[in-house]
Amino acid sequence: MIAVIQRVSESSVKINGKINGEIGTGLLVFLGIEDEDNEGDIQWLSRKIANMRIFEDENEVMNKSLLDVGGDVLLISQFTLHASTKKGNRPSYIKAAKPDVAIPLYEKFIKRIEEEMGKTIATGEFGADMKVGLVNDGPVTIIIDTKDKK
Repeated sequence: MIAVIQRVSESSVKINGKINGEIGTGLLVFLGIEDEDNEGDIQWLSRKIANMRIFEDENEVMNKSLLDVGGDVLLISQFTLHASTKKGNRPSYIKAAKPDVAIPLYEKFIKRIEEEMGKTIATGEFGADMKVGLVNDGPVTIIIDTKDKK
């Protein structure tokens, strides 16, 4: 799994012109799933996202987690995170999991991060054409690949 995580002061996702999910302070997470991903990746990544200390404390040092600040999560599925750009000018998405594999993992990820957070998160819709808006706070953007846990 690859996650692109952006610390936001607000974020929303629209589908067919209608808001499907929105948050205030928290994290916008774009999630890419590949065939090799499994429950272990879900457990590790959801815990990492909830506990990563990227929010400022009273001394303006990134020392607080999403849990510490009571922030929210907006989760968006994004197969293009697995784009291969090695050959030519048209990216290949061969590593991205097909819906029959990706959807169940995406749904399990939602449930797991909700357990980590102790509350419901906002989401997009798997496979939909989505319009994502955000105000990146910092800016802070972090990329995590569960295949590189070192």
